[in-house]
Amino acid sequence: MVNHRDLSSSDTFGSESSDSLSTPVNGHQPPVQTDASEVHGAEIMQTDDLEKLLGILPEQIRDQLERHPQRDSLVEVVMDLGRRPEARFPGKAEYLSEILISQGDLNESIARVGDFGGDNRAGIERTLHRISAIRNRRGEVIGLTCRVGRAVFGTIGMIRDLVESGRSILMLGRPGVGKTTALREIARVLADELEKRVVIIDTSNEIAGDGDVPHPAIGRARRMQVARPELQHQVMIEAVENHMPEVIVIDEIGTELEALAARTIAERGVQLVGTAHGNRLDNLVKNPTLSDLIGGIQSVTLGDEEARRRGSQKSVLERKAPPTFDIAVEMTERQKWVVHEHVAETIDNLLRGRQPTPEVRTVNADGSVTVTHELPTVPETPSMGRSSRNGVRNNPLSIAPTAPQEGFFTPPPQGRGWRSSGKLKPLSHPTAEQQTFEQLLNASLNQTFDYRESEAEMQGQAAEGMYVPGPNGEELPLHIYPYGVSRHQLDQVIRTLSLPIVLTKDIDSADAVLALRSHIKNHSKLRHLAKSRQIPIHTLKASSIPQIAHSLRRLLNMDDPAIPDTAELDLLSRGDSEDEIEALEEARLAVEQIVIPKGQPVELLPRSGLVRKMQHELVEHYHLKSRSFGDEPNRRLRIYPA
Repeated sequence: MVNHRDLSSSDTFGSESSDSLSTPVNGHQPPVQTDASEVHGAEIMQTDDLEKLLGILPEQIRDQLERHPQRDSLVEVVMDLGRRPEARFPGKAEYLSEILISQGDLNESIARVGDFGGDNRAGIERTLHRISAIRNRRGEVIGLTCRVGRAVFGTIGMIRDLVESGRSILMLGRPGVGKTTALREIARVLADELEKRVVIIDTSNEIAGDGDVPHPAIGRARRMQVARPELQHQVMIEAVENHMPEVIVIDEIGTELEALAARTIAERGVQLVGTAHGNRLDNLVKNPTLSDLIGGIQSVTLGDEEARRRGSQKSVLERKAPPTFDIAVEMTERQKWVVHEHVAETIDNLLRGRQPTPEVRTVNADGSVTVTHELPTVPETPSMGRSSRNGVRNNPLSIAPTAPQEGFFTPPPQGRGWRSSGKLKPLSHPTAEQQTFEQLLNASLNQTFDYRESEAEMQGQAAEGMYVPGPNGEELPLHIYPYGVSRHQLDQVIRTLSLPIVLTKDIDSADAVLALRSHIKNHSKLRHLAKSRQIPIHTLKASSIPQIAHSLRRLLNMDDPAIPDTAELDLLSRGDSEDEIEALEEARLAVEQIVIPKGQPVELLPRSGLVRKMQHELVEHYHLKSRSFGDEPNRRLRIYPA
């Protein structure tokens, strides 16, 4: 179901009319624009200074572009050494000449632009164009990407009410969708029309252009340049401490230090408007570097009563702090934005497996803005229904399908929930380790066990001869008769470690008896039955996860008998330091309470190299895998299920 409301163009774009744009900005008359296009229906105007960009190109390329019928929609020009020059337009690209680019052509263009910074970017004085360099191993420029920068006025009509609310806004979207253009316009509206003190942190001079004098497109807003990209977080703090801003505008928050600086600024009561790497809000949930922007994610253990109330497992992920940004805007297309007005509520819903209901704002051809609310067809209520084997909740409330009505959204038939709907997408270009970690985490969070089905499958596989004989010649899976041992813990260990073992309540069909040592001593009848049927009895000192795992491995001849039953933390410790014992205890609890019982990967706290080595040795004792990741001093251990 979709709720609609229309915002008239006079409400959203009235202050962005072409008449108002023809007046000086902050008392300064904008320079004469050689290329300007106006979309009067939507009250949007754009200026691009295209002649200045064409002026840095070699003559033969410039002549081709000046005569090109689509020059007003040019996106960028690419010049690579030894290749033909290429012009890129929306949706297509074409070669401009058959003559290959020479080193002289590149040097000619480089001489006409400003200096390249540490991020290999340069610009043209008082324009928004960006020239990016590709270098070889010797540091020589062998390629240039000349991107057209346009000041587009009137683009924030879709979210003007949010900008005026004074709350912090985070913009998300793929490259080229217009995040920087929107930031520039937001800064101008806040500074000129709302008369706020606005400071822009312009790391790559993309927002306010190259040179010491900022581009008129930012209005009265002030611009702080950044000497090197890695110093952006310091300049963010400096802006708050020295210049008393009411609003800070930041482009491309991409590191943990920058996310921390953003939180510090927000806690001081300053409105933040920024962009971050990620296409959707779901990406930030799974990005440990930037998750602090939406409150941070932590693993918590619920009590039995709370877990039953939620209908979930005891170990769950939850938001650990208020979000740095109150509002998130997903820029899916230039004329269609998805708005999460309450980020905290959206994140909580995502972590609990519920489908959020964001606003979808679109600009129509006449300039009006349509706001729709996409509501799930069946509400996901944690307290109702039971989980099925595939992890989909069976809700006792069902809604009969109705005929689609004009103007309403009819969802396609598909699985319910935010995972099955395909809304959760991985980060762009993740590493192999990140992919493995995310797959394990997704599987562990979405799994529900059906041990009867597992037993039936094993028995069927055994009947088909798919298993080789066990260590004593018996057929696998091995049938175990437990006595005095927690059946729930046995099921967890068998499933987590993928052991070919089936628990049975019939001693006649058992291959072995697994019993608690204190119980078997006083049960002579069980000892007599096992002896008469020639069934071996294996005993445990305690009904704990490590003891059970160790005994089951020994039953399958998967363990070395020389390895002790339990890990003594004092033996693994190199000294008497309490920090070492604490770190080992942390690893032990993570393994015994999360990794083995729940099958979830776990990240430990940052430790020194010596302590991490001890933690690796402890994890090896449990026959699990671990790996260190991150940079010092935040390098830490990640433990994976078997």
